[in-house]
Amino acid sequence: MDFNDEDFYSQKRRRKNDRSNLLTAFVSAIIGGLIVLMLMPTFVNSGIIDLTPKGGVNPPSQTINNQTPTNVTSGKQIQVDVNSAIVDATEKVKPAVVGVVNIQKQTNFWTNITKSVEAGVGSGVVFDKRSGKAYIVTNNHVIEGANNVEVALADGKRVPAKVLGADELTDLAVISIDEKYADAVATFGDSTNLKAGEPAIAIGNPLGLKFSQSVTVGVVSSPNRTIDKDLDGDGQPDWETDVIQTDAAINPGNSGGALLNINGDVIGINSAKIAESGVEGLGFAIPISEAKPIIDQLIQYGKVKRPYMGITQIDLHSVSQADRVNVLKLPESVNDGIVIYDVSRFGPAYLAGLKRLDVIVKLDDQPINSSSDLRKFLYKQKKVGDKMKVSFYRDGNLQSIELTLTEVPDQNRR
Repeated sequence: MDFNDEDFYSQKRRRKNDRSNLLTAFVSAIIGGLIVLMLMPTFVNSGIIDLTPKGGVNPPSQTINNQTPTNVTSGKQIQVDVNSAIVDATEKVKPAVVGVVNIQKQTNFWTNITKSVEAGVGSGVVFDKRSGKAYIVTNNHVIEGANNVEVALADGKRVPAKVLGADELTDLAVISIDEKYADAVATFGDSTNLKAGEPAIAIGNPLGLKFSQSVTVGVVSSPNRTIDKDLDGDGQPDWETDVIQTDAAINPGNSGGALLNINGDVIGINSAKIAESGVEGLGFAIPISEAKPIIDQLIQYGKVKRPYMGITQIDLHSVSQADRVNVLKLPESVNDGIVIYDVSRFGPAYLAGLKRLDVIVKLDDQPINSSSDLRKFLYKQKKVGDKMKVSFYRDGNLQSIELTLTEVPDQNRR
């Protein structure tokens, strides 16, 4: 009985050892295979294993862009020289983008000592060099109120600048420096045929000279946007500014800088940034094709010559329905137009016979719905000396007269 029990347990241990040996062999085979796979690249590179097909047939070469194929060896770094169109455009214009420093005099309240201080910093674009001068376009609000203006060059040097002219309505200004300080000149492009989605590159000095000549890249979000401007602070829009909208980041200090297309041509002058809580910032630029004639006049005259009617007006939309009927005596069908609030003595409107409380509805047979429409029609479709037909209501009757436009007097200029 004892013998038989011993034999039973001995056989059981042998079966268990056989299973253990089989498992060990299986695991060892897997580990060995993995080691061979990991060492295969090393064996191939060192020549221990030759994978070249027999018979002297070499594998076909592969070329990219008609260039000689490059053999890549494990462990070696590959350097790629990228000359993209965006980099080329940036390098072309970047030297022509400068800082514009607004310097104003301030008097200390306690010591009564007056000294010059930096009131603000913006950007500018060198666009021409001639007759010993380099001409720079920037924004009106960048140099507004300045006693002196300086230009900060790419190397950090500052040089004095002269303001040649500025225009509040379009927010453009032109300044000049000595030609010897300008290393490069930017090329003006064409903004009339821009397409939404094409690349846009903004260069300027966001947040001051510390980040001078910063570059941001985006697309043209919309080639034609309109922003209302309230010039006199009465809460009513006095002018509609046509702008290019872009998602290229434009921050304070970028004003006056360049907006470029992929060819490195200036398509806009960066002018404003609208940012709201929780909303991506929207960048805007003055289209260069609209800026060119303004820039030319600022250089030639130091101002923009615009036609003048000689009236002060309010929008009919702001007049109550009761006053439209009882005071202006308008037909119920008339809902759009501008009301003459005052007539400048001896101005074109005065000489033509227009009076206070006349309601203008058309100019040269084109509907005029607001003060913004009036200015846009005058400044974009008429010139000083032009004749213009005015259609208006007086005491409920539709009438028309013709007047001759003169130039805006300096005291009325914006």
